[in-house]
Amino acid sequence: MSLLVRATELVKRPVVTLAGDDVAQIKDVVYDASGGAVSGFTLNGRGIFASPLKQALPLNGIRAIGRDAVIISSTDVLTGRDEVAEAGDVRDRNVLGNRVVTDTGTDLGTVVDVILQVGNSTDVVGYEIEAGEALSTSGQRVLLPLPDALSVSGEALVVPAGATEFVAHDLAGFGAAVAAFRTHLKGGADAVQ
Repeated sequence: MSLLVRATELVKRPVVTLAGDDVAQIKDVVYDASGGAVSGFTLNGRGIFASPLKQALPLNGIRAIGRDAVIISSTDVLTGRDEVAEAGDVRDRNVLGNRVVTDTGTDLGTVVDVILQVGNSTDVVGYEIEAGEALSTSGQRVLLPLPDALSVSGEALVVPAGATEFVAHDLAGFGAAVAAFRTHLKGGADAVQ
Protein backbone atom coordinates (compact mmCIF):
# COMPACT_ATOMS: atom_id res chain seq x y z
CA MET A 1 0.00 0.00 0.00
CA SER A 2 1.27 3.48 -0.80
CA LEU A 3 0.44 6.92 0.56
CA LEU A 4 0.50 10.28 -1.20
CA VAL A 5 1.72 13.28 0.78
CA ARG A 6 2.70 16.88 0.08
CA ALA A 7 6.39 17.36 0.85
CA THR A 8 5.79 20.56 2.83
CA GLU A 9 3.45 18.67 5.20
CA LEU A 10 6.50 16.83 6.55
CA VAL A 11 8.15 19.95 8.00
CA LYS A 12 8.27 19.74 11.83
CA ARG A 13 7.27 16.05 11.89
CA PRO A 14 9.36 13.89 14.24
CA VAL A 15 11.75 11.34 12.78
CA VAL A 16 11.71 8.06 14.71
CA THR A 17 13.39 4.69 14.25
CA LEU A 18 11.60 1.36 14.01
CA ALA A 19 12.87 0.73 17.55
CA GLY A 20 10.95 3.81 18.71
CA ASP A 21 13.90 6.17 19.21
CA ASP A 22 12.94 9.82 18.69
CA VAL A 23 16.01 11.07 16.79
CA ALA A 24 15.12 14.34 15.06
CA GLN A 25 12.52 16.58 13.51
CA ILE A 26 12.21 17.55 9.82
CA LYS A 27 13.52 21.11 9.39
CA ASP A 28 13.58 21.79 5.64
CA VAL A 29 12.60 19.96 2.48
CA VAL A 30 15.61 19.98 0.15
CA TYR A 31 14.63 20.19 -3.50
CA ASP A 32 17.01 19.42 -6.33
CA ALA A 33 16.11 22.04 -8.91
CA SER A 34 18.36 20.39 -11.50
CA GLY A 35 16.18 17.30 -11.42
CA GLY A 36 12.91 18.79 -10.20
CA ALA A 37 12.69 16.42 -7.24
CA VAL A 38 13.15 16.16 -3.48
CA SER A 39 16.64 15.00 -2.51
CA GLY A 40 16.04 14.81 1.24
CA PHE A 41 15.47 16.74 4.43
CA THR A 42 17.56 18.77 6.83
CA LEU A 43 16.95 18.00 10.49
CA ASN A 44 16.60 19.71 13.84
CA GLY A 45 17.16 18.04 17.16
CA ARG A 46 14.14 17.43 19.37
CA GLY A 47 13.13 19.62 22.30
CA ILE A 48 12.67 23.29 23.10
CA PHE A 49 16.32 24.28 22.78
CA ALA A 50 17.17 21.98 19.87
CA SER A 51 19.36 23.27 17.08
CA PRO A 52 19.94 22.14 13.49
CA LEU A 53 21.74 18.81 13.18
CA LYS A 54 24.81 18.18 11.03
CA GLN A 55 23.06 15.08 9.76
CA ALA A 56 20.34 14.97 7.11
CA LEU A 57 17.80 12.43 5.93
CA PRO A 58 18.09 11.43 2.26
CA LEU A 59 14.79 10.66 0.55
CA ASN A 60 15.71 7.00 0.09
CA GLY A 61 16.35 6.67 3.85
CA ILE A 62 12.65 6.93 4.69
CA ARG A 63 11.06 3.62 5.64
CA ALA A 64 7.51 4.97 6.08
CA ILE A 65 5.60 8.20 6.56
CA GLY A 66 2.77 8.12 9.02
CA ARG A 67 0.23 10.74 9.98
CA ASP A 68 2.34 11.75 12.98
CA ALA A 69 5.95 10.79 12.19
CA VAL A 70 8.55 9.92 9.57
CA ILE A 71 9.94 6.42 10.19
CA ILE A 72 13.50 5.30 9.46
CA SER A 73 14.95 1.84 10.04
CA SER A 74 17.81 3.20 12.17
CA THR A 75 20.08 6.22 12.49
CA ASP A 76 22.44 4.49 10.04
CA VAL A 77 20.38 5.93 7.15
CA LEU A 78 21.23 9.51 8.16
CA THR A 79 24.02 11.13 6.14
CA GLY A 80 26.08 14.26 6.34
CA ARG A 81 24.05 17.37 5.61
CA ASP A 82 26.31 18.21 2.66
CA GLU A 83 25.37 14.92 0.97
CA VAL A 84 21.74 16.08 0.77
CA ALA A 85 22.36 19.83 0.36
CA GLU A 86 25.32 22.12 0.51
CA ALA A 87 25.33 24.16 3.72
CA GLY A 88 23.77 27.54 3.01
CA ASP A 89 22.43 26.26 -0.31
CA VAL A 90 19.11 24.86 0.95
CA ARG A 91 17.01 27.85 -0.10
CA ASP A 92 18.58 27.90 -3.59
CA ARG A 93 17.62 24.26 -4.19
CA ASN A 94 13.90 24.81 -4.30
CA VAL A 95 11.47 24.00 -7.13
CA LEU A 96 8.65 25.90 -5.41
CA GLY A 97 7.80 28.90 -7.53
CA ASN A 98 9.26 27.39 -10.72
CA ARG A 99 7.17 27.45 -13.89
CA VAL A 100 5.89 24.19 -15.36
CA VAL A 101 5.92 24.11 -19.17
CA THR A 102 4.92 21.33 -21.55
CA ASP A 103 7.35 19.98 -24.10
CA THR A 104 5.26 21.84 -26.71
CA GLY A 105 5.81 25.19 -24.96
CA THR A 106 2.53 25.65 -23.07
CA ASP A 107 2.91 27.34 -19.65
CA LEU A 108 0.82 25.29 -17.19
CA GLY A 109 1.46 27.28 -14.01
CA THR A 110 3.70 27.54 -10.95
CA VAL A 111 4.82 24.79 -8.53
CA VAL A 112 3.44 25.24 -5.00
CA ASP A 113 4.31 21.79 -3.61
CA VAL A 114 5.82 18.43 -4.50
CA ILE A 115 3.75 15.24 -4.16
CA LEU A 116 5.53 12.19 -2.75
CA GLN A 117 4.36 8.60 -3.01
CA VAL A 118 5.48 6.59 -0.03
CA GLY A 119 5.39 2.80 -0.09
CA ASN A 120 8.31 0.39 -0.38
CA SER A 121 10.27 3.46 -1.51
CA THR A 122 9.64 7.20 -1.59
CA ASP A 123 9.27 8.79 -5.03
CA VAL A 124 8.24 12.17 -6.41
CA VAL A 125 5.13 11.50 -8.52
CA GLY A 126 3.75 14.97 -9.16
CA TYR A 127 3.53 18.66 -8.48
CA GLU A 128 0.79 20.71 -6.96
CA ILE A 129 0.65 23.77 -9.19
CA GLU A 130 -1.26 27.01 -9.29
CA ALA A 131 -2.81 26.54 -12.70
CA GLY A 132 -2.08 29.02 -15.46
CA GLU A 133 -4.43 30.22 -18.19
CA ALA A 134 -3.71 27.18 -20.38
CA LEU A 135 -5.64 24.96 -17.96
CA SER A 136 -9.39 25.29 -17.52
CA THR A 137 -8.81 25.68 -13.78
CA SER A 138 -6.73 28.88 -14.07
CA GLY A 139 -5.79 30.29 -10.66
CA GLN A 140 -6.74 27.12 -8.78
CA ARG A 141 -4.39 24.56 -7.31
CA VAL A 142 -4.30 21.26 -9.21
CA LEU A 143 -2.17 18.13 -9.10
CA LEU A 144 -0.07 17.34 -12.17
CA PRO A 145 1.42 13.84 -12.57
CA LEU A 146 5.06 13.48 -13.55
CA PRO A 147 6.78 10.92 -15.75
CA ASP A 148 9.49 8.68 -14.30
CA ALA A 149 12.11 11.08 -15.73
CA LEU A 150 11.81 14.86 -15.79
CA SER A 151 13.50 17.57 -17.84
CA VAL A 152 14.56 20.91 -16.43
CA SER A 153 15.28 23.92 -18.61
CA GLY A 154 16.61 26.93 -16.72
CA GLU A 155 13.88 28.00 -14.31
CA ALA A 156 11.18 25.86 -15.95
CA LEU A 157 10.26 22.24 -15.33
CA VAL A 158 9.34 20.52 -18.60
CA VAL A 159 6.60 17.87 -18.67
CA PRO A 160 5.02 15.97 -21.58
CA ALA A 161 1.99 17.78 -23.05
CA GLY A 162 -0.13 14.67 -22.36
CA ALA A 163 0.17 15.28 -18.60
CA THR A 164 -2.65 17.83 -18.84
CA GLU A 165 -5.13 15.01 -19.58
CA PHE A 166 -4.40 13.51 -16.14
CA VAL A 167 -4.67 16.58 -13.89
CA ALA A 168 -6.39 15.82 -10.56
CA HIS A 169 -7.98 18.10 -7.99
CA ASP A 170 -7.30 16.13 -4.80
CA LEU A 171 -4.91 13.51 -3.45
CA ALA A 172 -7.67 10.87 -3.24
CA GLY A 173 -7.73 10.28 -7.01
CA PHE A 174 -4.21 11.38 -7.80
CA GLY A 175 -2.54 7.97 -7.40
CA ALA A 176 -4.75 6.55 -10.16
CA ALA A 177 -4.03 9.59 -12.36
CA VAL A 178 -0.27 9.08 -11.96
CA ALA A 179 -0.54 5.37 -12.80
CA ALA A 180 -2.73 6.07 -15.85
CA PHE A 181 -0.38 8.82 -17.07
CA ARG A 182 2.70 6.64 -16.76
CA THR A 183 0.94 3.75 -18.51
CA HIS A 184 -0.09 6.18 -21.26
CA LEU A 185 3.55 7.27 -21.69
CA LYS A 186 4.60 3.65 -22.07
CA GLY A 187 2.09 3.21 -24.87
CA GLY A 188 -0.88 1.71 -23.01
CA ALA A 189 -3.97 2.10 -25.18
CA ASP A 190 -6.51 2.23 -22.34
CA ALA A 191 -4.68 4.81 -20.23
CA VAL A 192 -6.51 8.00 -21.21
CA GLN A 193 -9.27 8.95 -18.80
